Amino acid sequence: MREFEVLLENFWIIKEQDKDLYQQVKNMLPALKPVIENKLGYRLVVTPYFIKMEKIPGRAEEWMGIPGFDQSLEYALLCLLLVFLEDYGAQEQFILSQVTEFLQSTFPGEEKVDWTLYRHRLSLVKVLNFAVEIGLIKVDYGENNTFASEPETEVLYESTGLSRYFARNFTQNILSCQSWRDLEREERFDLDPDRGALRRYRVYRRLLLSPAIIPAGSDDPDFLYLKNFRQVIERDLQELVGGSLHIHKSAALLVLDAEKNFRDTLPDQKVISGIAIQVCTELRRLVEAGELTPGIDDMVLIARDQLEKVIDTCRELYSAGWSKEFRELPADRLYQELITYMNSFTLLETVNKQEIRILPTAGKFSGAYPEDFGGGEG
Repeated sequence: MREFEVLLENFWIIKEQDKDLYQQVKNMLPALKPVIENKLGYRLVVTPYFIKMEKIPGRAEEWMGIPGFDQSLEYALLCLLLVFLEDYGAQEQFILSQVTEFLQSTFPGEEKVDWTLYRHRLSLVKVLNFAVEIGLIKVDYGENNTFASEPETEVLYESTGLSRYFARNFTQNILSCQSWRDLEREERFDLDPDRGALRRYRVYRRLLLSPAIIPAGSDDPDFLYLKNFRQVIERDLQELVGGSLHIHKSAALLVLDAEKNFRDTLPDQKVISGIAIQVCTELRRLVEAGELTPGIDDMVLIARDQLEKVIDTCRELYSAGWSKEFRELPADRLYQELITYMNSFTLLETVNKQEIRILPTAGKFSGAYPEDFGGGEG
């Protein structure tokens, strides 16, 4: 269902940016709303300016977050920017120095914001670029990125008025929360896993928002629900996004139809996606050859340096088909980028600095170049 896919892939549908799409989704809401509320437990926010499906994960995972944000400082600055924008309605203008002064004076951390530090300026640039991309502000004059190298630069912005709708409403005061686990408890998902609606929401959310579900033991309630209601769940997912539900002893995942073109899937057109699949293929070969031994949970615990050797093997065999960027990437950076990427798709997880756990989903992916991919030279 195209309209559901749009709601799933986008934070919100802004009418000013695409009136036709906004109207198309709005017209389908009577049919979508019962499914979204009953299967996913999501709230639909519909205003004359945007439509938003509040997407809350079934379970918090390490890779979740805003793409490009890699410091807690960036999340703190984004929250303070939302506070700053509370005083600005749609089409009201402000300049960059007003933002930097407000952030510097209100930042609550022990380490204060210092715009003479390049890393602090770079973090703010990331936040401002995200705010423009998501539709919270517009740039009327100037360039965000200039601030990273020229702290005295000015940029003229315009508020869209949407910032007050960015954060979702909570049913309790989140100031009492000490960690992300408290936010999960706020969703009431962990009170009683046998309560039908709560468990159903969690399972559907995990299948749609996470690469795979790995059971936490033989009595995992989510996995039992999947097995018991497999046909119903697969039919619902086929109608919503297209695809088939694959359930194995140690993993479950939604495999999309070949013609589907979602933004963040495996595989996709990114070079690193292909490299990750080559690593999975080599790991699978090592398991079949008896050089790696899975446990009873189908997971393989290996040393980090052993995984690095697997990556080196793939580089030796296939780098002729890689982009120039990855062919020339230093080994340490290649290792880290691949491990981070594969972790985000539930192919592996880092146990500690020395050990990596290969997850069962890595065995689902296999691929190779044609024999003549190197131009017939080997």
